[in-house]
Amino acid sequence: MNTTTADLQRPLALVTGASSGIGYELSRKLAQRGYDLVMVADNAEKLSQAAETLSEIDDDAQVEVVQADLSQREGVKKVYDSVCALRRPVALLAANAGVGVYGGFSDETDLEEEISLINLNVTSQVHLVKLISRDMLERGGGDILITSSVAGVLPGPRMAVYAASKAFLRSFGQAIRNELNDKGVHVTVLMPGPTDTDFFERAEMEETVVGEADKQDPAEVAEAAIKALNENQGHVVTGMKNKLQVGAARLMSDENKAKAHAKQTEPKQPSKH
Repeated sequence: MNTTTADLQRPLALVTGASSGIGYELSRKLAQRGYDLVMVADNAEKLSQAAETLSEIDDDAQVEVVQADLSQREGVKKVYDSVCALRRPVALLAANAGVGVYGGFSDETDLEEEISLINLNVTSQVHLVKLISRDMLERGGGDILITSSVAGVLPGPRMAVYAASKAFLRSFGQAIRNELNDKGVHVTVLMPGPTDTDFFERAEMEETVVGEADKQDPAEVAEAAIKALNENQGHVVTGMKNKLQVGAARLMSDENKAKAHAKQTEPKQPSKH
C-alpha cells in the first residue's frame, strides 16, 4: 500500500477474522467511519473478496489484506510484521478471530482440533494484543476490542473447550482493561450470543437447538461493539435475549449454568409427524 500524507490522517484499524461474519461487519463499519484497514483471515480467497467489496463501498478506504493462520505463532508474527511495514500506528485492534469445536469432550471431539482452537482463540489473541498494546502504550493511546461470547459466562457442554476459551478472553480483557485504561489504551470485551455467521456450519452445529434457533445479525453486533468501544465500555452483551441470559447466569450456580447451556447445544430432535 502506498500511503500519502492525506492517508495518514485516517486512523488504521487491524481486524482479525475479517473475511466474514462479525469481523467483516466490523471492518465495513470502521471503513464507513473513516478508518483504513488491515484485514486478516486464514482463507485467502474469502479475504480478498471481502476486501474488494469494502473497497467498492468506500473508495477512500485503504485496505491491506494479510492471509495468516493465527493458530501458529508464525502467523501472528506475519501479521505484526505486515503492520509494522506500513509505518503507521494501529489506532484500533479488533481481536476477533476464533473457531468452535462441537461434540462430547472425551469420546467425540479430536484433540488436535481442540489444541488448534486454544492456539487460535486464546494464544494468538494474547500474542497479538501483547504486541499491539505495547505499541499503543508507547504512543499514549489506542482502542482494543476483544471478541468473547455469552458462552464466556456459561460452561459449555459439547463445547467445553470453546466456552472455556471465551471465558479466558472475557477475564483477560477485563484484567488488561484495568491495567491500561488510565494510560489511554481502552479495552472493550464483546460478548455476542448466537449470530448469523458461518460459525455453526464450520463447527458442524447446524442440527443443534442453538444451530436452528434465530440468530442476531452480525451487522447489529458490530454496530453495538463499535458504539461500546467509542463509549469506553468495559464490555457489551449484544441483543436483549442475550442480556437477559447473562443477567440470569449471575444468579445461577456453575452446575445449573452448564445444565442450561447443555439444552442449547444438544442435537435437535426430529419432529414427529
